[in-house]
Amino acid sequence: MNNPQTQPVVLYVDGACRGNPGLGGWGVYMQLADGQEQELCGGEPDTTNNRMELTAAIEGIKACAVSQPLVIWTDSNYVKQGITEWIIGWKKKNWRKADGKAVINADLWQQLDQVCQNRSIEWHWIKGHAGHAGNERADMLANRGADQVKTNTGRINSPQPAASLNATVPEADAPAAEPDWLSHDPLGLDMLHEQEPDELYAADEEWVDEVEPKTAVEQHNKEQQLEQANPQNGIQRTPAKVKLSGKRQLILDTETTGFSFADGDRIIEVGVIEMINRKLTGSSFHVYINPQRPVGDSVTVHGINDAFLQDKLLFEQIAQELNDYLHGAEIIAHNATFDMNFLEGEFLKAGLPSLKSRVEVTDTLALAKRKHPGQKNSLDALVRRYEIKQRDRTFHGALLDAEILADVYLAMTGGQVTLDIGGDQSSADGLSQHRQFAGRFKLPVIAASNQESQNHGQWLDQFSEKNGMPALWRTVFQ
Repeated sequence: MNNPQTQPVVLYVDGACRGNPGLGGWGVYMQLADGQEQELCGGEPDTTNNRMELTAAIEGIKACAVSQPLVIWTDSNYVKQGITEWIIGWKKKNWRKADGKAVINADLWQQLDQVCQNRSIEWHWIKGHAGHAGNERADMLANRGADQVKTNTGRINSPQPAASLNATVPEADAPAAEPDWLSHDPLGLDMLHEQEPDELYAADEEWVDEVEPKTAVEQHNKEQQLEQANPQNGIQRTPAKVKLSGKRQLILDTETTGFSFADGDRIIEVGVIEMINRKLTGSSFHVYINPQRPVGDSVTVHGINDAFLQDKLLFEQIAQELNDYLHGAEIIAHNATFDMNFLEGEFLKAGLPSLKSRVEVTDTLALAKRKHPGQKNSLDALVRRYEIKQRDRTFHGALLDAEILADVYLAMTGGQVTLDIGGDQSSADGLSQHRQFAGRFKLPVIAASNQESQNHGQWLDQFSEKNGMPALWRTVFQ
């Protein structure tokens, strides 16, 4: 008979914030060693998403015996990376970052570090809003914790039992999962981290929603640039400079108020440029949009503030023209699931048909991960890898990022695209002259030595252990 004290407790932890900063909640769904379940939730009236993610982990661990092994699943890379990697350097620097600035949320990081001492804990990342039952339940509890604070108009200082053991969650309480644009991906690439660390974390180790604001001078300069680029506060359509025939490919990027349309975040900028036959036509579509909600901490990413967006058009006012521009094209985007889920939600909200049936989608992040497995594949990393012309990306602008992505896509899918073998007519025996020529040569095959095969196998083992899943090429090709 298994001893319950040696069987791990599985915890799903999640945080939520309505405004970031704003009303927030945290939730913990626990699967106990004896087969029972337990739920905890709480919240604060004025907090951030990251603080709620950290609090969920802290409260979940505190609720378990020190001797009990734990397996913790979080959809926050900020928490997972922080407690397993960054915290080592922070402690050595007396809770300061490499630039000498104090670690943001140091009080909670110190609490988390303390409750983890002398425990056996396995940390795992899980994709949020992807239909995973444990994660969805934790997300529901986090929102319930926020609702409790709103009802009580005060801070919940201790974990509150959300329900009795083995309680069932009413169907109506379960949040609808965001449509996963790439759920049909046969290689499961969308289940890997959608973005790499240098894309998700700014400057040092901090999550982008915790980056300190730019100086007033930098913000003023950015606003002037935006005003000069968009004097009529409307849609900017640039016609094609060259006439080409062929399939339209549209390189697209968006800027948003946050990470989830389902949680109320909205698009504030769309940038699209057109390419046909691997040549940029000069045609583009660019617009800023009033999201009718504060941009919050996302201003530190794109530099677009509430004052600038106040007199811009609403999405429903530009939806039809954007719909017409995108219709029938192949959309190319980096981490396409993010952009397409937002666009899908915005179009449906505006009363237009679903975008899914009217466009094709190519995700350059999925392409990059397939081409460069185990490496950083953020847009910045790919710019460096392919030696793309550097541009000022102090702020992430949609049109600028679309232009950069076009260069990256062409470099990543480069080489000879169309073979000119028009004169390569078939001979009497059915073989083209081209194939006959190729058949005259036998390419040498150089096999790996036993030592090289052994070294490669060890590297795959290390890769699998680090990422918590088998190496894709081993699974597919063995």
